[in-house]
Amino acid sequence: MEEKELKTSLKQRIGIIMIAVIMLGSVIASYAAIVMSGNGSSASGGISEEKMAQYESEYAEKLAAFRALSESDYKTFIANKSVITAYDEAAANAGSVATKDLVTGSGRTLESGDTNYLAYYVGWCADGSVFDSSFDDVSEPTAFMKALNASQGMIDGWNTGVVGMKLGGVREITLPGKEAYGEQMEICGGYNKPLKFLVMAVANEDPLKTAASELDTAYMKVQYGYYGIDYEAL
Repeated sequence: MEEKELKTSLKQRIGIIMIAVIMLGSVIASYAAIVMSGNGSSASGGISEEKMAQYESEYAEKLAAFRALSESDYKTFIANKSVITAYDEAAANAGSVATKDLVTGSGRTLESGDTNYLAYYVGWCADGSVFDSSFDDVSEPTAFMKALNASQGMIDGWNTGVVGMKLGGVREITLPGKEAYGEQMEICGGYNKPLKFLVMAVANEDPLKTAASELDTAYMKVQYGYYGIDYEAL
């Protein structure tokens, strides 16, 4: 994956994401309105039960394949779950991006600007609450249900925090609010909130690369289907 990196600021990326979310919401709302006005049914009337069942079955199949391929990584990652605890918000905000390697990987070392990797992760707030993760269940995880493709764009603090990390390793990363979402987005109950991440970076290679991509697509098909939209017909 040798594409030229786009040098966009954090503010620009957040703006792009917000616009994309608004546009997606508008598309869904408009489509649902058309379906409902056309036949008087609920939003789910825009896709047949058979097609929805097909999408759900496809998602279950892709999820099972992804879990099987990521099982070994999960065992390495989950062994470090105990670090996901409350931390001093003021201290985290007063410093710069801080890292701690919990497992040293055996793969290549990530350099500045490198986005050719996949990542399993947990992100949590100062009070210890998790705001997002790769886990199937935050409270009692048993497997991964997704992986991030770093080429899709990460926040600045994350990009700084993974530099020097070896693929296959697990790292704890602390981001002060200014290196996370700053004033651009409310998270963890406010703005300029520090964040912590537990990250495992792995090679963006097959068969995991394809499995992760296919799982993402299958997930989107199901999510669109819940709003009565046939993803394959878009």
